Order: sequence, then C-alpha cells, then structure tokens
Amino acid sequence: MAEITFMADGNQQNGYLSIPESGQGRGVLVLHAWWGLIDLFKSICDELADNGYVAFAPDLHHGKTASTVAEAEALVSLTEGPDRLAVQATAEAALDYLQNHPAVQGNKLGAVGFSFGAYYALLLDELHPGAFAGIVLFYGMVGADLSGSSARFLCHFAEQDEWEPGDVTKMAAANAEIHIYPGTGHWFFESDRPDAYDPEAAALAWQRTLAFLEEVLSK
Repeated sequence: MAEITFMADGNQQNGYLSIPESGQGRGVLVLHAWWGLIDLFKSICDELADNGYVAFAPDLHHGKTASTVAEAEALVSLTEGPDRLAVQATAEAALDYLQNHPAVQGNKLGAVGFSFGAYYALLLDELHPGAFAGIVLFYGMVGADLSGSSARFLCHFAEQDEWEPGDVTKMAAANAEIHIYPGTGHWFFESDRPDAYDPEAAALAWQRTLAFLEEVLSK
C-alpha cells in the first residue's frame, strides 16, 4: 500500500500499489474516473488487496486531480487533445508494470475501470489482446461492442445516467454480464460524491465485482 513510480515513454509517472498480506496474488489494474487518482481509488486498491489481489492504479492525469465537474471536464479535454498519447502511454506502461511485478501470480490480469477509466480498460484490451481475463466497467462505454474480446466483462450501469449516452438495455454480448441499478445516476459507486452515491447499489456492485474477479482470475 504505497505510492510508487514507474516509467512511461521515457518519463517517470506515479501510481498506487497495494499488495495483500500474503505478499502475492492475482493482478488487478484499477483505472480511475476523470477526477484523477484521488483517495477513493487508492482505497479501492486497498480493498482489493484485502481480498487477496495485487492492485495497481496508475495516475492517468499525471498528478492533477479535480473536485468539481468543471475541473474534471478541463482535465479530460487535455487527454482528448495534446495529452492523449501521453495518457495512453501511461496506461500501457502501467499494464506492463503490473504484468511483470514479482508479487503478481498468473498470466492474465483483471481490470476495473470507472467511467473515464472504462475507456482505457477497453483500449488496453484492444491494444493488448489476451492481457485480461476479466474487465469490470463502472458506468462507462455504454454501447461498446465487447463481443470481439477474449476477456469476460462485468458491467455496472446507472438507470438514469445523463453523462453516458446510449441505451444500456440494448447492450448485450455473450461474454458480458450487464447490470442496471434502478434509481441511480452516474458516479453511484463513489462515496465521495454525495449527490450521486447510492450505498445500497454500491455495495451490491462491489459484491458482484469481487465474485466476478474471483471467478475469472481463479482459472
């Protein structure tokens, strides 16, 4: 459970690594939402480590964080423009870092992506086929075609999501398990967003996430 540095495209980047008490476990890459690598996503790494996983969250915003939607939109606008390739390089280097970490067991990883991070989870899966046994998407990438991936997917979507275009009810793939949480909106899982957080839905989504990771990474 520590801040670490790793190299991406010749530059030093930051991330958060959490290792279980046993000192080893299956690897899970955690890809944060557009707020950046804030304490919430570090705590998710710690919870995954408590459940036996080596969890790593790279800082895709390179040290910047946001607390308001306007600030987050400004950060994302950079990643869609001049910083896009740098963010992709960081994500790919993070994948390589976790794959080669001595504490990680097994040939394939899991990934958990939140909204903005869900995009990078799918991008990594596309760029590095076979790297992931299972990918969990939280309210991100509605309508994505998941059928061509060798990974299995668990998708958590809000019933009333103004930030995620597309009809979730029409999203289906043989390798995907999709859940829609009634009465929820975007960020329903994030306890530091009191305007959106739904404790009951969040608890259920996390229970399903742990069961999914146990199933796909135990093989």
